Amino acid sequence: MSAWLIVTIIVFGIAAALAIFFLIFGKKMEKKTAQRQEDIDRAAQPMDFYIIDMKKMPLKKAGLPKAVYEGANFMAKIGRVPIVKAKVGSRIIKLVCDDKVFKTLLPKQEVHAMVSGIYISAAKRIRGPIATEGKKDKNGKKKVSFIDRLR
Repeated sequence: MSAWLIVTIIVFGIAAALAIFFLIFGKKMEKKTAQRQEDIDRAAQPMDFYIIDMKKMPLKKAGLPKAVYEGANFMAKIGRVPIVKAKVGSRIIKLVCDDKVFKTLLPKQEVHAMVSGIYISAAKRIRGPIATEGKKDKNGKKKVSFIDRLR
Protein backbone atom coordinates (compact mmCIF):
# COMPACT_ATOMS: atom_id res chain seq x y z
CA MET A 1 0.00 0.00 0.00
CA SER A 2 1.14 3.49 -0.69
CA ALA A 3 1.65 6.18 1.94
CA TRP A 4 -1.14 8.44 0.66
CA LEU A 5 -3.69 5.64 0.98
CA ILE A 6 -2.70 5.00 4.61
CA VAL A 7 -2.94 8.75 5.40
CA THR A 8 -6.37 8.93 3.75
CA ILE A 9 -7.65 5.97 5.76
CA ILE A 10 -6.36 7.52 9.01
CA VAL A 11 -7.97 10.89 8.21
CA PHE A 12 -11.34 9.27 7.41
CA GLY A 13 -11.10 7.19 10.60
CA ILE A 14 -10.51 10.29 12.72
CA ALA A 15 -13.37 12.11 10.96
CA ALA A 16 -15.72 9.19 11.59
CA ALA A 17 -14.72 9.02 15.27
CA LEU A 18 -15.33 12.77 15.67
CA ALA A 19 -18.73 12.52 13.96
CA ILE A 20 -19.79 9.69 16.29
CA PHE A 21 -18.53 11.63 19.34
CA PHE A 22 -20.46 14.78 18.38
CA LEU A 23 -23.59 12.75 17.63
CA ILE A 24 -23.56 11.15 21.09
CA PHE A 25 -22.61 14.43 22.80
CA GLY A 26 -25.40 16.28 20.93
CA LYS A 27 -28.04 13.78 22.03
CA LYS A 28 -26.96 14.14 25.67
CA MET A 29 -27.14 17.93 25.42
CA GLU A 30 -30.63 17.73 23.85
CA LYS A 31 -31.82 15.59 26.77
CA LYS A 32 -30.39 18.07 29.29
CA THR A 33 -32.00 21.00 27.50
CA ALA A 34 -35.37 19.25 27.39
CA GLN A 35 -35.13 18.45 31.12
CA ARG A 36 -34.28 22.07 31.96
CA GLN A 37 -37.18 23.33 29.85
CA GLU A 38 -39.56 20.95 31.65
CA ASP A 39 -38.31 22.24 35.01
CA ILE A 40 -38.81 25.85 33.91
CA ASP A 41 -42.33 25.12 32.64
CA ARG A 42 -43.24 23.30 35.86
CA ALA A 43 -42.05 26.17 38.08
CA ALA A 44 -43.51 28.99 35.94
CA GLN A 45 -46.08 31.30 37.50
CA PRO A 46 -48.18 34.00 35.84
CA MET A 47 -47.15 37.57 36.62
CA ASP A 48 -48.22 41.01 35.43
CA PHE A 49 -45.62 43.76 35.25
CA TYR A 50 -44.66 46.99 33.51
CA ILE A 51 -41.43 46.98 31.50
CA ILE A 52 -39.25 49.97 32.32
CA ASP A 53 -36.11 49.13 30.36
CA MET A 54 -34.66 46.32 28.25
CA LYS A 55 -31.03 45.66 27.33
CA LYS A 56 -28.67 42.92 26.31
CA MET A 57 -25.72 43.07 28.66
CA PRO A 58 -23.08 40.86 30.27
CA LEU A 59 -24.46 38.84 33.16
CA LYS A 60 -21.87 40.25 35.55
CA LYS A 61 -22.92 43.86 34.87
CA ALA A 62 -26.66 43.16 34.97
CA GLY A 63 -26.98 43.70 38.72
CA LEU A 64 -28.46 40.26 39.38
CA PRO A 65 -27.75 38.30 42.57
CA LYS A 66 -24.30 36.68 42.82
CA ALA A 67 -25.83 33.19 42.89
CA VAL A 68 -27.27 33.74 39.40
CA TYR A 69 -23.84 34.54 37.97
CA GLU A 70 -22.20 31.60 39.72
CA GLY A 71 -24.88 29.17 38.53
CA ALA A 72 -24.78 30.31 34.90
CA ASN A 73 -23.06 28.33 32.18
CA PHE A 74 -19.85 29.47 30.49
CA MET A 75 -21.52 30.97 27.40
CA ALA A 76 -23.91 33.05 29.50
CA LYS A 77 -21.01 34.36 31.57
CA ILE A 78 -18.98 35.57 28.59
CA GLY A 79 -21.90 36.57 26.34
CA ARG A 80 -24.64 39.16 26.53
CA VAL A 81 -27.93 38.16 28.12
CA PRO A 82 -31.34 39.83 27.57
CA ILE A 83 -32.24 41.68 30.78
CA VAL A 84 -35.63 43.27 31.49
CA LYS A 85 -36.03 45.89 34.20
CA ALA A 86 -39.66 45.71 35.31
CA LYS A 87 -41.99 47.15 37.92
CA VAL A 88 -43.90 44.38 39.69
CA GLY A 89 -46.37 45.89 42.11
CA SER A 90 -44.37 48.50 43.99
CA ARG A 91 -40.97 46.82 43.48
CA ILE A 92 -38.54 47.27 40.60
CA ILE A 93 -36.74 44.05 39.70
CA LYS A 94 -34.42 42.79 36.97
CA LEU A 95 -35.38 39.63 35.12
CA VAL A 96 -33.55 37.46 32.60
CA CYS A 97 -35.60 36.94 29.45
CA ASP A 98 -35.75 34.24 26.80
CA ASP A 99 -34.28 35.47 23.50
CA LYS A 100 -37.47 34.78 21.50
CA VAL A 101 -39.60 36.60 24.07
CA PHE A 102 -37.15 39.52 24.23
CA LYS A 103 -37.67 40.21 20.52
CA THR A 104 -41.44 40.53 20.96
CA LEU A 105 -41.34 42.99 23.87
CA LEU A 106 -40.75 46.72 23.97
CA PRO A 107 -40.08 49.17 26.82
CA LYS A 108 -43.06 51.01 28.33
CA GLN A 109 -45.33 47.99 27.94
CA GLU A 110 -47.62 46.30 30.39
CA VAL A 111 -47.14 42.54 30.09
CA HIS A 112 -48.71 39.31 31.32
CA ALA A 113 -45.86 36.78 31.50
CA MET A 114 -44.95 33.32 32.72
CA VAL A 115 -41.99 33.73 35.08
CA SER A 116 -39.92 30.95 36.62
CA GLY A 117 -37.78 32.48 39.35
CA ILE A 118 -36.17 35.40 37.52
CA TYR A 119 -36.54 33.89 34.03
CA ILE A 120 -39.30 35.10 31.68
CA SER A 121 -40.28 32.13 29.51
CA ALA A 122 -43.39 33.56 27.79
CA ALA A 123 -45.03 36.97 27.60
CA LYS A 124 -48.13 38.58 26.14
CA ARG A 125 -48.66 42.32 25.76
CA ILE A 126 -51.56 43.88 27.68
CA ARG A 127 -50.99 47.58 26.92
CA GLY A 128 -48.30 49.62 25.26
CA PRO A 129 -46.53 49.84 21.92
CA ILE A 130 -46.68 46.91 19.50
CA ALA A 131 -43.43 45.28 18.35
CA THR A 132 -43.42 45.11 14.55
CA GLU A 133 -41.00 43.82 11.96
CA GLY A 134 -38.65 46.45 10.56
CA LYS A 135 -39.64 47.96 7.22
CA LYS A 136 -37.36 47.85 4.19
CA ASP A 137 -36.22 50.87 2.20
CA LYS A 138 -36.00 51.21 -1.61
CA ASN A 139 -32.78 49.19 -1.84
CA GLY A 140 -34.20 46.25 0.13
CA LYS A 141 -32.15 46.98 3.24
CA LYS A 142 -33.88 46.71 6.58
CA LYS A 143 -34.53 50.04 8.26
CA VAL A 144 -33.37 50.05 11.86
CA SER A 145 -35.99 51.47 14.18
CA PHE A 146 -35.26 53.60 17.22
CA ILE A 147 -36.16 50.71 19.55
CA ASP A 148 -33.73 48.36 17.77
CA ARG A 149 -30.94 50.92 18.19
CA LEU A 150 -31.55 50.92 21.95
CA ARG A 151 -31.06 47.15 22.13
